[in-house]
Amino acid sequence: MLLRSTLSHHSLSLQIPSHFLSKYQNHHKFMPLFLSKSFLFLPTRPFSSISNFTSYMMSSFSPPKPKTRLRGVVFDMDGTLTVPVIDFPAMYRAVLGEDEYKRVKAENPTGIDILHHIENWSPDLQRHAYQTIADFERQGLDRLQIMPGTAQLCGFLDSKKIRRGLITRNIKEAVDLFHNRFGITFSPALSREFRPYKPDPGPLLHICSTWEVQPNEVMMVGDSLKDDVACGKRAGAFTCLLDETGRYSADDFTKSNLQPDFRVSSLTEVLSILDANFDLIP
Repeated sequence: MLLRSTLSHHSLSLQIPSHFLSKYQNHHKFMPLFLSKSFLFLPTRPFSSISNFTSYMMSSFSPPKPKTRLRGVVFDMDGTLTVPVIDFPAMYRAVLGEDEYKRVKAENPTGIDILHHIENWSPDLQRHAYQTIADFERQGLDRLQIMPGTAQLCGFLDSKKIRRGLITRNIKEAVDLFHNRFGITFSPALSREFRPYKPDPGPLLHICSTWEVQPNEVMMVGDSLKDDVACGKRAGAFTCLLDETGRYSADDFTKSNLQPDFRVSSLTEVLSILDANFDLIP
């Protein structure tokens, strides 16, 4: 017999009336198998009453908490949807000069915000800097490659009818090429021409307004702690940091005061996180 009236096999002193067991078994034909497995996890202290036993059993099989609703996902482009191809250190040196590059890099260990850095330059210097940046970006267009897992993740979002948007500090030409080359469209897709740009929350809040959703119903996915995670956090969205190479350490999170809600090493992991943690409702 799998369950004895004294439950002595499991060191329990509670006497369970036979009519209780008989009635329960009549309504639950799977009871012997169920009890033979689950009772292995019962505490060894005696139950003081049948009500305590019932409460324990009910709490052990309480329904899971409802998942948080998610209605849209917004992605960074370079290094997230596409394989990194731009030589950013070389770009920064070309814009700043070697000495200034070293100084700015030392002051910004989590990364240089080159667009923010040149905002206060004179118009002529700004024009030259933007031209240099654009030249590097256009060179990268020739080597543009889609990030592994992008198509599968977008297909999953499509199957759930979940919106997908894009925010990049790259130029519109790069976004258009991405859409045309790989046949995957994001809307809205905001490039550098949209101001303010990341890490300001403005672009993400603009997308939420366009979608008519709340920021806490959206996730921001990107590979930059200072741009993507900061943008998402400031907007009030969920954030997912794509860290393929283990670039970021706990110390980086502490120094920047930015802690992503999720951290992954591939876009395939993003799919798993969305499926496991959110109620995907458009």
